[in-house]
Formats: sequence, structure tokens, C-alpha cells
Amino acid sequence: MTIIPVIMCGGAGTRMWPESRESFPKQFLRLFGDQSTFQTVAKVLAEAAAFDRPIVITNHAYRFLVAEQLAQAGVLAEVVLEPVRRDSGPAIAVAAELALARDPEAVVIVMAADHVVEDTAGLVAKCEEAARAAAKGRIVTLGIQPTHPETGYGYIRPGAEIGDGAFEVAAFVEKPDVETAKKYVEQGYLWNSGNFVFAAATMRDEIAAFEPKMASACAAAVKQAKRDLQFLVLDEAAFEAAPKKSIDYAVMEHTKRAAVIPADIGWSDVGAWSAVRSLSKQDAHGNAVRGDAFVFDGSNCLVRTDGLLTAVVGLSDVIVITTQDAVLVAHADAAPRVKDVVETLKQLKRPEAQEHKRVYRPWGYYQSIDTGGRYQVKRIVVNPAGRLSLQKHYHRAEHWVVVRGTAEVTIDETVRMVHENESIYLPIGCTHRLTNPGKIDLELIEVQTGSYLGEDDIIRVEDVYNRS
Repeated sequence: MTIIPVIMCGGAGTRMWPESRESFPKQFLRLFGDQSTFQTVAKVLAEAAAFDRPIVITNHAYRFLVAEQLAQAGVLAEVVLEPVRRDSGPAIAVAAELALARDPEAVVIVMAADHVVEDTAGLVAKCEEAARAAAKGRIVTLGIQPTHPETGYGYIRPGAEIGDGAFEVAAFVEKPDVETAKKYVEQGYLWNSGNFVFAAATMRDEIAAFEPKMASACAAAVKQAKRDLQFLVLDEAAFEAAPKKSIDYAVMEHTKRAAVIPADIGWSDVGAWSAVRSLSKQDAHGNAVRGDAFVFDGSNCLVRTDGLLTAVVGLSDVIVITTQDAVLVAHADAAPRVKDVVETLKQLKRPEAQEHKRVYRPWGYYQSIDTGGRYQVKRIVVNPAGRLSLQKHYHRAEHWVVVRGTAEVTIDETVRMVHENESIYLPIGCTHRLTNPGKIDLELIEVQTGSYLGEDDIIRVEDVYNRS
């Protein structure tokens, strides 16, 4: 029996704005320590001796972030790209098909990339326990033993014990109000973590029984998948035909095979900033502070900044998140409503809803420094061996000043080395490329001038990352 971890890594994390944005969502943030939640989960599952090579299911927008963070964590994984978002049902159907291709008796463990587990050894032990029940035909979920009456989670009512530490699922129940949550805790209900363990063949059969269109579409998407660089890209037409539905609605509400294993492993879905404060190191007054920030005469605050000095005075139970282009101030009880802020920003077409000033690319990143009517200034950092696309612009010229490292610059038919404290001018319409041939990061300041400075004024002629 092969146990294959599958990491779901496609969410947008709107409740964690302004640090989490659609272009760089919460699973890639270093919320706790030096690794993102995605890196932590991937490393734990990859290093457990009982598990096979992980599968990461994500999308085109996050493919290079996933690849870079896996490399940083030293994890080898199969990265699968969904061409469109179809919720967890089709993603799990794809995972079952891929697992069966490795081993007809494979057991799959599905974990979310943006959850936190404090007891990682306990997580591995519970997954192995669940795998034994799954090998006997059960679809097992990890039910978290509640520490308090939580209204933000769904609950599971355990039924009769069935062996291997598992219980039948008597009922899945929706997120309750406070009084109902208190009763659930008293009656031994468990939090629904949304993480599943199942035999791949069992899940494929159940999806085929309850959602035959989903099963056939996902099987076709896998069969017709193609390689693009190091990624496996599902066939778009086939995958798009799959109904958009969560695995809970597609299978778990109907199946007779559901089981639950109680787990006390310090789990959290980190669904709001209030959860980050609870999981962070706190001072004697309950304040969790990260970055260049201070709390004076306050308690139970979460204050985070990515560089701007932030001071909170005389306030308690507040969340203050400072980024370079946005500041969030909220009462801790209102933390889940941050998603409403993001929806409003989207309706207003504000770029802050989706992108940071720092925008990551497969070759490194660029960061906007200043913008005016006919100019824009950016800081560009190119990783060693990184190479931008061969491109041109119809509406802007560019001036590059190298401040660190050495740049290899192509302008039309000419290739030139530009060193620290040197600059080069790129006129409108020229075909150009920037490459870092060195062993350290290349940093430069780019000054754009012209009548239109949008990112869509990039005509890619050639691109090593297949974005042309």
C-alpha cells in the first residue's frame, strides 16, 4: 500500500488581507517563523517515512510560487495545474486518478496548504492510523477535538466505533451559533478539519456514483494532461466540464463510507487574523507583535508591519496590519469580515485587492517605488540565472541602473554587460531582454517613461517560462 500526500494549494485567502492577496495568498506567507504554511505542510509530509512523493494541486497563477517554495524547503513533489477553478470535488477526483496511476491500491491523504498543525508528529501518526481504516474502504476525516466553542468551523458527530481508532460519522453539521457550539462541545462533537484520507479506488468509485459527470471529466483531464516545464497541466476543455462543487457536497453528504478519527494535534485553519494572534508568541499583555511595531497601554492586540513603523496606543482587542500600500485596523471580533473589505475593493477595481507593490515573477520580483502621470520607478531583483522574456513595448521607454550584481542586457541584436553603478537606455519599440549571469541577486532601478505604463504593454517574443 502506497500512501500519497496531496496538498491543495489554490485558495485566495481573502480574510488575511492586506498581507494575503490574490497574487500572493496566505498559504505562501510566512505567518509563523521562517517558512510559509505551505512549506511547513509539504516538508512534514515529504519527510515522513511512510509517505510517497507528494502531489501539489494548484493553478497557473501560483505555479512558480509553488515551485520556488518547494525548492526552498527542499521538497520534491509532483505539481499539477488546474486550468480553471472547480472547488475541492474535481481536485480530489484528479488526485484519485493520479494516485491510481502510481498504485492501484494507493491511499491518499488530502491536506490544505494554509492550515497549521502544532503537533506535526501527531499529525503523521493520525494520518497513518487513518490510512489503515481507509485501506478497508472508509473515507476518513480527521476530527479535531475542540478546545473551545468555535462558531467558525463545521462539526462532526461521531457514531459507533469501527476499529483502527475510527468512528462512523453520525452527522456532519454546519457552522453553529455560540450556544449551539457550546452544546456540541459538551456532547463530544469534533471540529471538521476538511482533511481526508481514503483509498484512491474508493474515492473514485464514490465520485462516479454521486457525480458521474465530475468523475468522467476529471479522468479525461488527467488522461489528456500535458507537461509544461516541470508542471503537469490538466486538459482545459475536459476539466472545465467538471461541475464546480466541494467534496463535502459531492460525496461526503451522501456516502455511507464516511468515518472520523479524533485528533488532538493543535490544528487551526488560520481563517482570520484573530487566529494568527492566538498562534503567535505573545507578551505579558497578550499582544503579538511582528516587525517594527509597538503597543503602548493595550492588550490582546495583533500588530504586524512589513517595514513601516507602526504604533498602537491605548487600544485592546484590535488587529493592525500595515503593508506598504494598505493598512487594516479591525476589532478582533470583526476579523472574519475582512473578506467584505476585499469584495468592496474588487468592486471598486482597486489593485490593492489583488496585488502587492512587490510582484513576484518566476525570475524574481519587481516592486513599484513611485508613479506619476508619465513615469514609473521600480526596483527589480533577478535571481541568479534568472532571465526575463525577450520583449518590447509600444508606449514606453526604460532606463536601467544596476545597483548590485551584473546584468546581461540584450537590445535588438546587441548584447552588453552592465555592472554596478552603470546604466543603459532602452528606447520605445526595441526588442530587449534582461538576464542575471552571476551568482548573486541582480538588483536594478528601472525608470519607465511614456504615454502608457501598464503591464499589458509587454509583447513577449520569447520566454523560457512559457508565458509567451
